[in-house]
Amino acid sequence: MNDDDKENKGPGGSPQPPFDFRKNRLALVLFLVVIGLLAAILFSNDASSSRPIPYSTFLEYLDQGKVTSVTIVDQDQIDGNLSVNSGNPVSFTTRIPYVDLKLLDELRAKNVTITGAQKGVSLFKVFMDFMPLAIGIILIWMVFRQVQGGNGKAFGFGKSRAKKYNEKGKRVLFGDVAGQEEAKHELLEVVEFLKSPEKFTNIGAKIPKGVLLVGMPGTGKTLLAKAVAGEANVNFFHMSGSDFVEMFVGVGASRVRDLFENGRQNSPCIIFIDEIDAVGRTRGAGYGGGHDEREQTLNQLLVEMDGFDTKDGVIVIAATNRPDVLDPALLRPGRFDRQVVVDMPDVKEREAILSIHASRIKLAPDVDLNRLARATPGSSGADIANIVNEAALFAARRGQVVVSMEDFEEARDKILMGIARRSKVITPKDKLATAYHEAGHALLHYYLKDADPLHKVTVVPRGRALGVAFSLPDEDKYSRGKNWLMDRIRISYGGYAAEELVYNETTTGVQNDLEQATAMARRMVTEWGMSENIGPMALGAEGEPIFLGKEIATHKDYSEETARQIDAEIRRILSGCLEDVRGLLKEHREELEKLANRLVEKETLDDAEIRDLLGFPPRVFPTVE
Repeated sequence: MNDDDKENKGPGGSPQPPFDFRKNRLALVLFLVVIGLLAAILFSNDASSSRPIPYSTFLEYLDQGKVTSVTIVDQDQIDGNLSVNSGNPVSFTTRIPYVDLKLLDELRAKNVTITGAQKGVSLFKVFMDFMPLAIGIILIWMVFRQVQGGNGKAFGFGKSRAKKYNEKGKRVLFGDVAGQEEAKHELLEVVEFLKSPEKFTNIGAKIPKGVLLVGMPGTGKTLLAKAVAGEANVNFFHMSGSDFVEMFVGVGASRVRDLFENGRQNSPCIIFIDEIDAVGRTRGAGYGGGHDEREQTLNQLLVEMDGFDTKDGVIVIAATNRPDVLDPALLRPGRFDRQVVVDMPDVKEREAILSIHASRIKLAPDVDLNRLARATPGSSGADIANIVNEAALFAARRGQVVVSMEDFEEARDKILMGIARRSKVITPKDKLATAYHEAGHALLHYYLKDADPLHKVTVVPRGRALGVAFSLPDEDKYSRGKNWLMDRIRISYGGYAAEELVYNETTTGVQNDLEQATAMARRMVTEWGMSENIGPMALGAEGEPIFLGKEIATHKDYSEETARQIDAEIRRILSGCLEDVRGLLKEHREELEKLANRLVEKETLDDAEIRDLLGFPPRVFPTVE
């Protein structure tokens, strides 16, 4: 189901076509009947045979004896007949403008036949009075037809919006999910239970009622849930946590009840709730206390899962990247009693993910997926899929029939470093200053033994930066030592020290570098215990209001004297790193000049070109077994 289909779906995923009179014949007939009645009444009111005359003219006819009969209507109107020479009476009508006390005496004196009457109800007036009500009823009827999408379900607000997938479509299997072997092993038990529940029930075992998939965005949590349903060949209901909550009180709880009822009716099945933190955050932390709509929805979800029986053949799987904000009642045994970590892929898994996505495009012979996997550390499965797609777009834009390694390199650089803004007008003076700044960053990678190898340096503006010096590790790292952190701070000061060395002043372009260096030094002192003077202490606990889900404050749980020591230690680390960088760049000033001038000339240099320019030995890539 694509995004265009979703836009044309009504409640429950039913089709919702645009309103068309040709498909709503009853509405068209009612519309034509209303127009016809309006026209008939208007014409009938205009076709009156009585001739209106002024009241003064009526009095003249009365004096001349031409008035033969009158009918006084509600004391303010006279309808009557006149006798003319032809002998045929002529009807007339007139309005009485004032109270004429002598009128009846004059009518009797002239032997005029007098009658009285009351005004009848005007059909036109009645029609006009009821017209707004009729139009409102028709419009309401049309709106409900539109909202319901023709499925006959009135007031479907409380119905769940879960999307149902089954075996009729293309199934996703574990083979379609690269890597994540540990997560697959945990989920295989769910598959086995859905396939043959008697295998577990005969021995007295109980399968977990709920499985919580925890991982960073883009790691494949939703894909794994679909693979479980595909392997077990059962129905799969997918719903986002935000779909439960509405502005109307009680709608979310009603949708939870309806979702679980649908699951029972379609068992065996899997109910998958994506981004469950949208509805499952800790209660009592929001502005509405315990009475807001979100918390009522969570309460209903807790009740449904607690009363859920595994013999119903329904398994609940949820996904989140914020397990720390979930309500503890959700995570207790009997609800989501199993947490499966879906981690970022390592280099082998990245290569496998690249193989799956690259199999759908035409590759040139020079494409090395292993090299590309090593050059994308920290990338998720979604990032890798995006790189492959961007590479194919680059190739198509250039009119190529296959995707080359150059296209993959350009796609990776675009995603990791930002879009190249080659059209930005930069003066030669500013371009040279940027080249010195980036050369200062790049050169340090070759003289600091614990720094990651340089990948590429460019003075082409990318994203919000005027230039970028980008490094990539040789292998995946899951923890970093103090020496690596110190070298990262030194590299951050490379641009600052180069500008200071060449121009005797610095520019505003060092802002981000200083922020990174200071933040890293502060965490070394207050979080990682890497300060000799402060010692292994954790200082400054993070404050994180759950209803915001965002860190906005740091609690100061130490004295003013300790704060001064922390500031002094941060300053000592930063000052020492800056002095080291100044010394290195002064010592290698000639290489700095050579690298900056070549950057101005070619704009972008990779590691091999820099090594060739400065006479460094070629880089040796480690083998991945």
